[in-house]
Amino acid sequence: MTEITKALLPAAGLGTRFLPATKASPKEMLPIVDKPMIQYAVEEAAACGINEFIVITGRHKRTLEDHFDTVYELEENLKQKGKKKLLEEINRLSHLNFAYIRQGRPLGLGHAILRAQPFVKDEPFAVLLSDDIIDPEEKLLSNMIKFYKELDCPIVALEEVPKEEVYRYGVIAGEMEEDGVYRITDLVEKPSPEEAPSNLAIIGRYILTPDIFRVLEKMRPGKGGEYQLTDALKGLLKKRTIYGYVFKGKRYDAGDKFGFLQATVELALKSSPVADKFRKYLLEIADRIKKDSK
Repeated sequence: MTEITKALLPAAGLGTRFLPATKASPKEMLPIVDKPMIQYAVEEAAACGINEFIVITGRHKRTLEDHFDTVYELEENLKQKGKKKLLEEINRLSHLNFAYIRQGRPLGLGHAILRAQPFVKDEPFAVLLSDDIIDPEEKLLSNMIKFYKELDCPIVALEEVPKEEVYRYGVIAGEMEEDGVYRITDLVEKPSPEEAPSNLAIIGRYILTPDIFRVLEKMRPGKGGEYQLTDALKGLLKKRTIYGYVFKGKRYDAGDKFGFLQATVELALKSSPVADKFRKYLLEIADRIKKDSK
């Protein structure tokens, strides 16, 4: 079986939920503690042995390329000042390979994935949506790769969500084959709570096989005039089995302002340089709110 060595990072969206901050800066570069959002996804994939990254970008996304590039002047400055730890930190991902493809127009996740076909070719690959931040201590992607090797089928990450929130996601119907693993029988993009076949929502981690490209090539736009990956998976399901893996760990929807703040607070509390001071500060705020509410 072909090893998974490539990951696709769609990053061509407009980031409208974070305007005006994203008017000229990519949403994926918004910092969570001391790293941009997209770096958490890259590190997650790199920890699984993936070393080739295909980033789907758009206009005003050049800083994504600059971030993962070498910055000679900065490195020399850090060397001269003896800041070895900082130098090691900015070079920690320098062994990885990055390719960048312009999407042109933001026509949906399915369209973004199709743009990567020339680089992926006939290999299986991972897709990571960087605004879904997975706690670095969790093993979601590595577990999905493990199941892919066992099942030799596409795997999508699932999460149980409140029934009233299913309209925000692609949702699956399926049969549980073992604890947390479902053989998918149907997929629906952003259904109403009444139409949803379950509360098992697809979240931003996928292991896909190259036959998804043949489905995407023949697709027509779906909801919102976009090429939805959920619709493509529904088409692929007619030809092969697809499994869902239920994630029960911590995920932060950092594409939403509240989720972004949650991720910032939670990960700051795990960041050793600031964790103790930040925890003390939060307790002080909580105490102040408690007093003010009396």
